[in-house]
Amino acid sequence: PDTRLTGHPTHRLPNSASFVFKGIEGEAILLGLDLQGVAASTGSACSSASREASHVLRAMGLPAQLCRGSLRLTLGKNNTEEDVDHVLSILPGIVSRLRAMSPLYGQDV
Repeated sequence: PDTRLTGHPTHRLPNSASFVFKGIEGEAILLGLDLQGVAASTGSACSSASREASHVLRAMGLPAQLCRGSLRLTLGKNNTEEDVDHVLSILPGIVSRLRAMSPLYGQDV
C-alpha cells in the first residue's frame, strides 16, 4: 500500500521500473537494499547526484514529497529470476521498517 509504479503502464522499457513510496526517503530504501546486496537508484543516471525531487516525476504531476521516495530498479543481462525474487522478499520489510520510523508517513502527500 501507498506505493505506485510510475510511468506509462505499457509504453515502457521491459527491464526498468520506477516506484514511489509514500512517507519515506528513497535514499533510506537504497541503504536497506544495499545492506542486502541489491544495487538500485533513486532516479535517472543524469540526476543521480541531485537531492532534489525528480523533475521527471514532478512533470508527471507527483508531489515533491512523494517523489523523494522514489526507487528505480533495472535488470541487466546477468540478473536472474532468483535476483528478482530476492528483491521481492526483502523490499516490503525494508519499507515497513522505514515507515514505522518515519514522521512523514501518515501525512497527506
